[in-house]
Amino acid sequence: MSSNALSGSIPGFIGDLPNIRFLDFSKNGYTGEIPFALFRNCYKTKYVSFSHNGLSGSIPGSIVNCSKLEGFDFSFNNLTGELPSRICDILVLKYVSVGSNALSGSVLEEISKCQSLRSLDLSRNSFTGLAPLGVLEFKNTTYFNVSHNEFVGEIPAIGTCSGTLEFIDASWNSLSGEIPTSISNCKNLKVLDLGFNNLNGTIPVNIGDLERLLAISLANNSLSGTIPAGFGSIELLQVLDLHNLNLAGGIPEDISNCRFLRELDVSVNMLEGHIPDTLYNMSNLEVLDLSRNRLNGSIPSSLGNLSKIQLLDLSQNSLSGSIPPSLGNLNMLTHFNLSYNNLSGMIPTHQTIQSFGALAFSNNPGLCGFPLASCSRSATPATSGVLSVSAIVAIVAAAVILTGVCLVTIMNIRARKSKKQEVAVVVESTPPSSSDSNVIIGKLVLFSKSLPSKYEDWEAGTKALLDKKYLIGGGSIGTVYKTSFEGGISIAVKKLETLGRLGNQDEFEQEIRRLGNLQHQNLVAFQGYYRSSSMQFILTEFISNGNLYDNLHGMNYPGTSSGVGNTELTWSRRFHIALGTARALSYLHHDCRPPILHLNIKSTNILLDESYEAKLSDYGLGKLLPILDNYGLTRFHNAVGYVAPELAQSLRLSEKCDVYSFGVILLELVTGRKPVESPTVNEVVILCEYVRGLLERGSASACFDTRLRGFAENELIQVMKLGLICTSEVPSRRPSMAEVVQVLESIRSGIEP
Repeated sequence: MSSNALSGSIPGFIGDLPNIRFLDFSKNGYTGEIPFALFRNCYKTKYVSFSHNGLSGSIPGSIVNCSKLEGFDFSFNNLTGELPSRICDILVLKYVSVGSNALSGSVLEEISKCQSLRSLDLSRNSFTGLAPLGVLEFKNTTYFNVSHNEFVGEIPAIGTCSGTLEFIDASWNSLSGEIPTSISNCKNLKVLDLGFNNLNGTIPVNIGDLERLLAISLANNSLSGTIPAGFGSIELLQVLDLHNLNLAGGIPEDISNCRFLRELDVSVNMLEGHIPDTLYNMSNLEVLDLSRNRLNGSIPSSLGNLSKIQLLDLSQNSLSGSIPPSLGNLNMLTHFNLSYNNLSGMIPTHQTIQSFGALAFSNNPGLCGFPLASCSRSATPATSGVLSVSAIVAIVAAAVILTGVCLVTIMNIRARKSKKQEVAVVVESTPPSSSDSNVIIGKLVLFSKSLPSKYEDWEAGTKALLDKKYLIGGGSIGTVYKTSFEGGISIAVKKLETLGRLGNQDEFEQEIRRLGNLQHQNLVAFQGYYRSSSMQFILTEFISNGNLYDNLHGMNYPGTSSGVGNTELTWSRRFHIALGTARALSYLHHDCRPPILHLNIKSTNILLDESYEAKLSDYGLGKLLPILDNYGLTRFHNAVGYVAPELAQSLRLSEKCDVYSFGVILLELVTGRKPVESPTVNEVVILCEYVRGLLERGSASACFDTRLRGFAENELIQVMKLGLICTSEVPSRRPSMAEVVQVLESIRSGIEP
């Protein structure tokens, strides 16, 4: 019965059927609880699966009646409570999978009795207590995954590791102590992930004895020491992730022996010395991240032979010398960063690397050439120690010019300050004579000269905040009202519910003033703020045509129109909206210093003006979000379907999280579907999976929004494919927003809404 778009509750009468051997209701739309009666007569049942549904409640204890049960899979539901006691009374139980639920409690005592286990998946729950690491010594264990829980304790010495054990993932817990050297007893291990714990000590020097390893991650622990040269003995290794540790010493050249390595990440350590010239031997390398170390010397020109490289990050080191022209041969690059080094000379004139913009080369004082400032011409060498007349004239002229430039610069700074003081109008507190409690009492700062600056104007305007008929939206930060003034001027006022991670009112003011300086035609402009001892408001321009979600799907929010979608949202306008939003995000990521991550991209945050020009809202407000934890992100962001997997699962923040969300927006524009749909009788549809599946089956046109008319099919397919690339599971495989803009502009030029 798997994958049949079934819905409703699981029928309890199935428990009256005693001869069922295999019961598989996975990948449907079932909700409600698993009936206790379901396992009333399951004496012959060997396998049960309810994975990928919407089931809630606990796992019924009656499952222990299934004395011949060899495996059950209840993963990807909303189950709560603890694992049933006596679950291991089922002596033949081999496969247990309850990953991606909300189960809790301690499991050590119970699971330790399941001596027949081959596969255990407890990942992405809230289990506590000591991790059931003794399972690693069960003679038949093949797969062990307890990641993303709250397990504590040390990893014990492994006496006799299962000869069949291939997979260990205990990442994202609170494990402590050292990695035992006896881990090398697990000779057949292929995947080892102990990242994001509290492990200390050093990486075992005999790690190279795990000769069958394909992937290892020890990232984000407190490990110290050096990178063992033994990694070079693991010939089949494909992923080596040692980022954010306390490793010192150099990068051992032996690693170059891992000729099948695809990802090497040793960023955020204290590594020193030169980059090994032999890294080019790893011809399959796709990700090379050596950033945020203390590496010195020059960039090996041999790196230009890594023809499959997609991410190359050497930033924040002490590298010197020039940029090898051979790096221009890396045609697969999607991320490139050499910033914050001591590089010098002219940037090679290769579009491949120049296209990453000034940010990729910034803070290298000796670098010049596009996309940085152009290189000055070298002076002709003198024939003697005496300066020529022409040289003296040139020096004097340069000094005069320099003095002029300084004077102009000073004048410009003063002019900017004067202009800033003109615009930042401050209205301080309510007059003492006022008896009205519904008016402003505090400090109001305006960034726009177009807004009224008299106290009386704001006295009437603020009363709208107490009237729900002026409510036009809300979200994780606060509620939004429309406020109007005489003369037809309207603004949006966001009433904040929290200051999030901002410590005080002064930090709030500083943050909003910073955002007030941002200017881009596709960003909703900040126009001021208000603060008092009890509340804070953010003032922005009011965008009259609603948000993209309303226009695309016809949902009815307070203060907006209802319907079944705006028929005027043609493909040309949708494309223009996509391009405008991409340009706004590219501006935030690549033109702002420091870069600004949005982290809450969704179609309700893309507003449309009367010309259907996209205006991105809620940017730069990450510090105002409530403090997040591993399990509360989507609760605060309320952006189901838009959140990148690494952000939802582990709070790993990067600009690639925004790229993922934007990719969902592209698919939303092409298909007219919501990111996640749960029709009454149809299956739960996740937009990315839906589009990817149809495209793989050669049915791309079946994805198109049926309301679209008069479009070029090739354009929709290209945008759809770009959306799928942006929503890649692996962040490093997503393009930057600058690259997204380039792709969209290449699809069509001269776009008119």
